[in-house]
Amino acid sequence: MRHARRRVIRRVTRLAAVGGLLLGGAMVTQAAMASESPGTSAATLSAPQTPADKGSALVAKLGSARTAGSWVDTGGRTVVAVTDEKTAAEVKKAGAEAKVVPYSMNVLKSAAGTLSSAPKVPGTAWAMDYRNNRVLMEADSSVSSAGWSAMTKVAKGIGASVDMQRTQGKFTTRINGAQPILSTGGRCSAGFNVTNGQDDFILTAGHCGPVGSIWFANNQGDQQLGKTVSDNFPGSDFSLVQYASGSAGDGADVVAIGNGSGVTITGLADAAVGEKVFRSGSTSGLHDGEVTALDATVNYPEGTVTGLIQTTVCAEPGDSGGPLFANGIALGVTSGGSGDCTAGGTTFFQPLTKALSALNVKLLVAPKTAASPAPAASPAGAAAAGAATPGTSAPATNTTSGATTLASRLTDPKNVGPGLLVIAGSLIALVATRWIRAEQDRKAFQRHYSAMWG
Repeated sequence: MRHARRRVIRRVTRLAAVGGLLLGGAMVTQAAMASESPGTSAATLSAPQTPADKGSALVAKLGSARTAGSWVDTGGRTVVAVTDEKTAAEVKKAGAEAKVVPYSMNVLKSAAGTLSSAPKVPGTAWAMDYRNNRVLMEADSSVSSAGWSAMTKVAKGIGASVDMQRTQGKFTTRINGAQPILSTGGRCSAGFNVTNGQDDFILTAGHCGPVGSIWFANNQGDQQLGKTVSDNFPGSDFSLVQYASGSAGDGADVVAIGNGSGVTITGLADAAVGEKVFRSGSTSGLHDGEVTALDATVNYPEGTVTGLIQTTVCAEPGDSGGPLFANGIALGVTSGGSGDCTAGGTTFFQPLTKALSALNVKLLVAPKTAASPAPAASPAGAAAAGAATPGTSAPATNTTSGATTLASRLTDPKNVGPGLLVIAGSLIALVATRWIRAEQDRKAFQRHYSAMWG
């Protein structure tokens, strides 16, 4: 009877210990998952169809021999440049405005190709000016009279499809988000958070630093943010900074716009000529402007970059890599430009869609909500932006906050301490019951053989 009671007690103890292991494991898992950042998706969401989308679709359908780009006019209407009245009728039938122009996209691309093949002159840039049906070639204040004469000769050889003009300031990369990121090579701005499905990264400008550059979140160098693992500059202007923790953490779908405020990013798109856009950077904060041209080529002192977005948004040193967006839709990252945010200027951006495709990563986005839009850059800027807004308001977090891995959450006593205690107690109970039974069996065995051989 006494042995039966002992067996029951041992069995109940073992069952309780196993139950404790299961309960402790569930507590640990629940605590760890509760500390994860909610609501962020790696899906590359696209914006609903806009007038810009409509124009792009018509241009693709009609072909580059009969069209010369599209844009959005001040009234928000889609305008398509066409080379003949028959094509104009097709555009009008599709519900868009048509403008008959002398040069097709094929002609404009040929002109830009000739400029690209000419000897490079640092301080020059050219882009497709769809609204004026020209390739606009600009030279900054650093271009000498001899350099200007050389480019003028090339432009005259091409013909009237190229317009030339001088511009104030110098075309420079903006190194020296929109949170600041710092390395021994200088200061830049974080662009957008992206992922390859396993690790998270900051996508920023390629000229900010080569592969191997170590980035910090402060001047003291005691908050390591990550390391550049891929870069493309010159040619294009984008790079990936891998988070040291592996995770972007809380607020991965938000870009900062200053004063603790941010904008939630909900999708991805290509920029369109005439579109009202916003840029944020760690030096100058939030500013707005308009896309004036696409497929821009800039001859920086460090090298030539092609395929850029040209805008009237200002930028200053340190704003490099910062995000370009509108209505919560990500468009690009800051490359460089001329001027500043006092006198104004021209700024170029690396298109985000091309960078994501080249790097094989996806933008971290959040579902759209009906929350209030973020504030405009300024009263004057708000008027210039018309109906466009930066996007939905959200609090901006520090770039290092929330950048934790599952392992760090599992080892955080505040999150998983109770669960670990339950697991430890259950293991002790299991080991104890097993040892007690083994000891009892050993003594019984000894008594049995002692009686036989004694």
